[in-house]
Amino acid sequence: MKRFDLMFGVNVRGTFVCSQAALPYLDKADNPHILNLSPPLNMDPKWFAPHVAYTMAKYGMSQCVLGMAEEFKPRGIAVNALWPRTVIATAALAMLGDAVKPENCRKPEIMADAAHWMLTQKASEFTGHFMIDDEALAHAGIDDLSGYAVKPGAPLLPDLFI
Repeated sequence: MKRFDLMFGVNVRGTFVCSQAALPYLDKADNPHILNLSPPLNMDPKWFAPHVAYTMAKYGMSQCVLGMAEEFKPRGIAVNALWPRTVIATAALAMLGDAVKPENCRKPEIMADAAHWMLTQKASEFTGHFMIDDEALAHAGIDDLSGYAVKPGAPLLPDLFI
C-alpha cells in the first residue's frame, strides 16, 4: 500500500496540486501552458492487467489533462500531455533490471524537443492534446529521428501504452 499511495501521491495528487498552485502565475503569463508527461487515455484492458496501479496513476494524470484543458480554456491556459513512443534512456531504466537495454532506447532529448514545440504553441489555441513525442516533432518539421537513438540502427522498444 505504501507504493500504491506513493504512485498516487506523486502522479495524481502532485499533478492536481501543482496545477492548482500554478494558476495565479499562469493567469499572468503571456503564453501559459501545463504539460503533463502522461499517456493518451485508452481503456483497453491490456494496459491495466500487468500493472493496474501504475496505469491508474498515470491515467489519473491524463484525466487531469482532459478536465483541466476544458476548465482552464476560458482563461487561455493550455493543458496538454506528452508521452514517448519508445522507451527513453533515463535513470528509471535501472528499475527494470536487464529487461531493457539502453541501446534499444531513445535519448531524453526527444522528449525535451517535443515539449519545446508544444510549449511554444499559442496556448489559447493548443489545448487538450495527447501527443506522442514523434508526432509533436513531425508538426515541428522534424522527421529524421535517428539522432535521438542511443544506438542508431538498433531496434527500439515501444513504451507502455503505445
